[in-house]
Amino acid sequence: MPVFAPDASVILKWVLPPDHEPFAGQALALRDSLISGTATLVVPSLWYFEVGNTLARKYPETAPEQLSLLRRIGLREYAWSPDWQMAIFDLTQGYEVTFYDASYHALAMVTGGRFVTADEKHLAKARDAGHQIHLRDWRTA
Repeated sequence: MPVFAPDASVILKWVLPPDHEPFAGQALALRDSLISGTATLVVPSLWYFEVGNTLARKYPETAPEQLSLLRRIGLREYAWSPDWQMAIFDLTQGYEVTFYDASYHALAMVTGGRFVTADEKHLAKARDAGHQIHLRDWRTA
């Protein structure tokens, strides 16, 4: 079964109004692949805080309900490991990306999956690291 590591911006597209979210259809289809059991989605525990922060600031009236829904969807939170930590540092230092973004990307690397993001700056900077795809292309991975 394919493994994907969606970043917080992809996860947010599952609950935010789709009319303002580029690639919302692809994000929802990725979510549906998890629900149908055709893909495994792995995330660092950081996802909860990144997503919660955005929801609390921009959608305070619905944030608790949306975050609870996302917690129940079946994302597999990955436990820390030395290999994962080293991969995060390698990406951060070698490609000048943030530690936060590198945590998702490195998780994809150590699980043999693909990092899914619409962050074109990260995709461009870490192109040579592999294990990543633009959200618009996730089905072809």
